[in-house]
Amino acid sequence: MKSMLLILKEQVNSIYLIQRLALYEMKSSNKNNYLGIMWEIINPMIQIFVFWFIFGFGIREGQSIEGIPFFQWMLAGIIVWFFVNPSILEGSKGIYKKIKMMSKMNFPMSVIPTYLVMANFYQHLMVTAVIIVILQFIGFPISIYMLQLPYFMIATIAFLLTIVLITSTLTTIVRDVQMFIQAVMRMLLYLSPILWLPVVSPNSPGSTELILFIMKINPLFYIVEGYRSSLLGTGWYIIEQPLYTLYFWIVILVLFSFGSYLHVKFRKHLIDFI
Repeated sequence: MKSMLLILKEQVNSIYLIQRLALYEMKSSNKNNYLGIMWEIINPMIQIFVFWFIFGFGIREGQSIEGIPFFQWMLAGIIVWFFVNPSILEGSKGIYKKIKMMSKMNFPMSVIPTYLVMANFYQHLMVTAVIIVILQFIGFPISIYMLQLPYFMIATIAFLLTIVLITSTLTTIVRDVQMFIQAVMRMLLYLSPILWLPVVSPNSPGSTELILFIMKINPLFYIVEGYRSSLLGTGWYIIEQPLYTLYFWIVILVLFSFGSYLHVKFRKHLIDFI
């Protein structure tokens, strides 16, 4: 508990610094490009087109999922992936790559993975705004259900900060952890409800329910489905899934407690592993 409170206190006290470092990180990554920050939107749009062409136009041939056309269904979920994937990959190696900054600036080590996540969050806001506009013209206008979108954004940030707090510490101690994380993230795209959902088969409905249950163990399932409910206006996911909401925050609390303990225990020695 002491470790959790310490990490939370460090984040709150450094919130202004986190914002400045996040903006600098986002700008510096595009400073040599003519289009600059526009690439933060262009790259996701290109990937969306590729996924739609392969899975929507090619494999699924325009089929719908849960009564929603595949392209719109995919669009509302894949924006979460464009936030989660780079945040975990960059945040996990953040400490051992950015630790030299601490010799020039005085701030807690736990701030490093946090500001890397927030840098990707600014990109996420831009991409989300573009997708909301696109959905307006393809049959899914802004609805009252979008009021829950900020909640799911906060839930995503909490999920990411918890994960990168653990992985950034472990990656600094053992570099092989980063390779393992990259492999897991490649699989996670297809093990999450981003490009597909298990289809209920009349011959074996039990196996489909089992697969769906296993997928729901992943907290990312909760976030993706919450985004879809918000952007596509299909319902109040928080209210409709109270037990799943409780499960999500219990998992976050447990992982954050573990990550805080791990980070506080080893951070004085992390410099020795660089």
